[in-house]
Amino acid sequence: MENQSMVNGPIIKKLIMFAIPIFLGNLFQQLYNTADSLIVGNFLGSSALAAVSSSGNLIFLMIGFFQGISVGAGVVIAKFYGAKDEKRLISSIHTTVALAFICGVFLTVFGIILAPKILVLMGTPSEIMNNSVSYFRIYFIGSLAFVLYNFLTGIMQAIGDSKHPLYYLIVSSVINVILDIVFISFFHMGVASAAWATIISQFISCILCFAHLTKREDECHLNLSMIKIDFLSLKQIVSQGLPTGFQNSIIAFANVVVQSHINSFGKMAVAGSGSYSKIEGFVFLPVLSMAFALTTFISQNLGAKEYDRIKKGAKFGLICSLVLAELIGVVIYIFSPQLISLFDSTKEVVYYGTLQARTVSLFYFLLSFSHCIAGILRGAGKSMVPMIVMLVFWCIIRVSYITVAVSIVKSIQTVYFAYPLTWGLSSITFLIYYLKIDWEKVIIE
Repeated sequence: MENQSMVNGPIIKKLIMFAIPIFLGNLFQQLYNTADSLIVGNFLGSSALAAVSSSGNLIFLMIGFFQGISVGAGVVIAKFYGAKDEKRLISSIHTTVALAFICGVFLTVFGIILAPKILVLMGTPSEIMNNSVSYFRIYFIGSLAFVLYNFLTGIMQAIGDSKHPLYYLIVSSVINVILDIVFISFFHMGVASAAWATIISQFISCILCFAHLTKREDECHLNLSMIKIDFLSLKQIVSQGLPTGFQNSIIAFANVVVQSHINSFGKMAVAGSGSYSKIEGFVFLPVLSMAFALTTFISQNLGAKEYDRIKKGAKFGLICSLVLAELIGVVIYIFSPQLISLFDSTKEVVYYGTLQARTVSLFYFLLSFSHCIAGILRGAGKSMVPMIVMLVFWCIIRVSYITVAVSIVKSIQTVYFAYPLTWGLSSITFLIYYLKIDWEKVIIE
């Protein structure tokens, strides 16, 4: 177990060397949707780009819950790995894979059936509705691969292996870009091509992860005959993952409400906002990667009862993320027009995307702080705290603010201000709670 353990050795080196492959992996994963948007926007035009963009928040609403469950599974696995509890480690790994199969099948059926109804409730512009429904339904045909991939990489990262998920994502991302171009340019499949390219490449990355775990020769080996639900392990996974999954879903729901208000400003606003969201997804990856690294670091060291390492690691991760986030924010503020135009050079699209970027980018340090503290608390087994904080501020207050503010000042910038406002409120609350933590008393049952 020692070769991938985070319970000994230089703290800063361990965190950085673990976070870098996660960052690069997330970078290539982000290429999935970004390649779709770049190619669709440049080859098929603004209407097609708006159709792909309008599905983004809705897709995360559907998949965010299961991503949260996979985080909970990672916390449990990392704890047993750090404690060197081989029996419970094996049980939790196989239960995680069985749960992933169940979740993937459920999400496939749920997504395909509900796609048109939810898009209508979001107020999706009628001229892009057909393309949006087509993209959404095809995307969710690949739900099983997407869910399995997230759970399998969660297992690998929980035991300190962040490199193999990176290798597999590089392969699948390259395939995704090639298929995008081939399907659009040679087969003229329209918006559907982006969705088909994504799910095919996702299945490939899933198969590679599965093959790696079945070939391992240590206690983390995945034995196909042992894939079944152990109810004790399931209880622990669900208790840790359910709050995070619920948190992801309620945040996504709030963002769907935000998207519905953006939709009311027309397809150019939808395309501009969608283009900005792709940029934000890229530039904020280093911070999110550190937040995830902190979750694994805290979990393993709690299992090993290394409380001093926890405090030092958390402090370094927070400082590093805050500085990095604000540097990124300044760059985005300055170069947003050029970045938005990469997706669509239409004047209105660039205007809306730049307006959103310059409204929120200088407040990235607040978003960074909230994400990192949430990651630390999840690693400590206190996933209910981030859920409650984000339910209150990123959902209830965000939606309430937009509902009231837009009725008073009908401006799209009023909608954009919902983000830094709620980031700030959650950061203040997290700071107060974090300062009161007694790590010696934090024990995951």
